[in-house]
Amino acid sequence: MKLIERFLTKNPCYTAGRKITVKGLMLHSVGCPQPKAQVFLDSWNHASFEDACVHGFIDGNDGTVYQTLPWNHRGWHCGSGSRGSGNNTHIGVEMCEPACIRYTSGSGFTCSDLATARASAVRTYEAAVELFAMLCKKLGLDPLADGVVISHKEGHARGIATNHGDPEHLWKGLGLPYTMDRFRKAVKATMSGKAEGTQASVFMGLSDEEAAEKIGVLCAEDMKTSGILASVSAAQFILEAGYGRTELAQKANNCFGMKCVLSGNSWGGSAWDGTSKYRKKTQEDDGTGKIYTVTADFRKYDCVELSIADHSAYLLGAMNGKKKRYAGLAGEKDYRKAVQIIKDGGYATDSLYVQKICVIIEKYGLTRFDGVKTEKEVWYRVRKNWQDAESQVGAFKVLDNAKKCADEHPGFSVFDESGNAVYVSGNKMPEKAFRPYLVRVEIPDLNIRKKPGTDQEKTGKYTDVGSFTIVDEADGVGASKWGLLKAYEDERDGWISLDYVTRME
Repeated sequence: MKLIERFLTKNPCYTAGRKITVKGLMLHSVGCPQPKAQVFLDSWNHASFEDACVHGFIDGNDGTVYQTLPWNHRGWHCGSGSRGSGNNTHIGVEMCEPACIRYTSGSGFTCSDLATARASAVRTYEAAVELFAMLCKKLGLDPLADGVVISHKEGHARGIATNHGDPEHLWKGLGLPYTMDRFRKAVKATMSGKAEGTQASVFMGLSDEEAAEKIGVLCAEDMKTSGILASVSAAQFILEAGYGRTELAQKANNCFGMKCVLSGNSWGGSAWDGTSKYRKKTQEDDGTGKIYTVTADFRKYDCVELSIADHSAYLLGAMNGKKKRYAGLAGEKDYRKAVQIIKDGGYATDSLYVQKICVIIEKYGLTRFDGVKTEKEVWYRVRKNWQDAESQVGAFKVLDNAKKCADEHPGFSVFDESGNAVYVSGNKMPEKAFRPYLVRVEIPDLNIRKKPGTDQEKTGKYTDVGSFTIVDEADGVGASKWGLLKAYEDERDGWISLDYVTRME
């Protein structure tokens, strides 16, 4: 969490200087399509802004938290109700809302870009969890105690706030699985240093590539105990849960379509609690290819990690009579053979299932999560240039043979499978062109500078945690090497230190 102190010193709530004994925290959302916290900071920091003021805003674009009042100052964020006002007891924090929503009436709204809106809401939710955990620790509050962590909507129900529906209306309208009960539990878990566990809602805010990366990491952790190749589990996850965005994933953290009862099978080591269910309609095959719709009970998990673990337990323990259905899967190092074992065991009826899984593995290079080096057949091609395939005079598995062929054809070069020139006839190698690559940033506040070097001007923006493409490198003060971000490629004015990233390929 990035927390910036930006007190609204001209606002009447600040200048009045009234103090409160903080008994709780109230979560709001702004109720208008404005993701930029700075807009509110500018408009609220005036003496004429009556008595309205909150203690903080969470930016919808990057999740930055701006503290606008000292935590023990009395704000005016929830009005009052039949039993008084939460302004006298609670800190108030507003989450900014996506720009692509339009309110119609009351708390109803339309959305023109659901993916972007969900990403923004996920971002503010996660920042709010961290902020409330920090405040509860600081103030000695128990988020699970009655009335301590509440929403504006809940404040109204308790008689201490005006009649508003935030922020639950936003989460519900965007189809996100968030509730205040879940929020309070997440705050408590964060306070104790125990992760709540990954929630499938995070995938709504990621691109396909970013989701595949996160899924691969989760499956690699499972592989340590299950022995099932992470690449295979990750590809199944991607195919069956639509990168974690299906209804079943979002509502139940169920990323493999695991039903409560699976063909009469039972097995040990299940990660499912045995009772939590999610009921939905699903299509079934009657065995002749005829599809019909039924309502079925699916397993509901507290987090994605449990879904992965339960799926692995099934693959390892499911029986076919007296024999294991997927015998030989654990410890298999060849992903193609592993997928075939799963298919042969009756996991899927789709004749193209093996092909689909392998395509996903190869598309995202998921074998890097297996920790297993697989040998790949390499061919060296002799051409005038890589683009001119028609000029090719030979393809060789042995590099020396390819070099000999190139020497027999002046002006020709030897290219590897990625199109890189590894040899030129006459043994004069061309300057190697820079090839863009992906990096992973694990810190939320890595500075972006206009030119390479800590002595250069900052853009005022940060990368946040995620995956990014580097399109060029340069030397500069303060780092062993600087990388140009793809988003800044045209103007060449967005550079980050490569000392704080992990290269992904």
